[in-house]
Amino acid sequence: MWMQCHSVVKFDKLPFTWETRKHNYGMDQLISMTAFVRATELGGFAPAAQELGITASMVGQHVRALENRLGSRLLNRTTRRQSLTEVGRLYYERCRQILLDIDDADRTASQLRAAPRGRLRVNAPVSFGVHALTPVIAEYLDTYPEVEVDLTVNDRVIDLVEEGIEVAIRVGVLADSGLVARSLAPYQLVICASPDYLAKFGQPHKPADLARHNCLSFDRWEAPHVWTFASGESVPVRGVLRTNNGEALRVAALRGLGIIKQPLVLLADDIRSRRLVRVLPDYELPTRPMHLVYLPDRRPTPKLRTFIDFVLARLGPG
Repeated sequence: MWMQCHSVVKFDKLPFTWETRKHNYGMDQLISMTAFVRATELGGFAPAAQELGITASMVGQHVRALENRLGSRLLNRTTRRQSLTEVGRLYYERCRQILLDIDDADRTASQLRAAPRGRLRVNAPVSFGVHALTPVIAEYLDTYPEVEVDLTVNDRVIDLVEEGIEVAIRVGVLADSGLVARSLAPYQLVICASPDYLAKFGQPHKPADLARHNCLSFDRWEAPHVWTFASGESVPVRGVLRTNNGEALRVAALRGLGIIKQPLVLLADDIRSRRLVRVLPDYELPTRPMHLVYLPDRRPTPKLRTFIDFVLARLGPG
């Protein structure tokens, strides 16, 4: 008596020949299991061969390969009929479940690629991540509610593979890292101070005037004691505070401690509210290139693909 099954696992075509067994043993064993299960469910080698796109003799070879591997007969074969042995019945049930699990895993992976869902790990510099990227992420999550984002912000260059990051924002010239890079709008810097500071110490009118002011430095972009303008002019500066955190410099400037050079995205609200005032607005500062980077993948997941498109549409070069 041949067993019938309502759930059917189908392979459109068996891509490996019997001769490839020694090179693709794991995959070939799954193919042999498939041939055995379908022969059991369809009642013979011939109908299984027709469904699987191989010959009946090839189905028989796959079944015999399993028997040789197990050291037990799976089928009792006569000229007129075949039936499962006791070992064959047990092995059939396990093979069937294995193939159904594989089919379910493939289906789950396909579903993950069909719609944006799951957890996306993102990294960005502190100032940009907090003030520019977070509002975009909030909008993205409203649009794609089945996605969750883990955002880490820091000002060091991280290894995406080592830290499990799927997409990151990089400010500055990119190293040749093998990552895919998409250009964003350049990182614009401005020089600012509080109205109280400028009332007390005066407004600089040209870059050289900065030499007599208390200039608070961010020590990761350039030599901390030199500020460079787009014209190429470099001005030696000095100050009582130097740090690697832009938010710390912003707070110090708001307290009237001195003049700072920081990203416009960090200071825009303070400038609009007049808590800070642009210094030397007629003298342009060099912009810094900015990129969205991610690992190369011929078929990125929907969550990654839609996130990249979303960020580029809102923060791209225009």
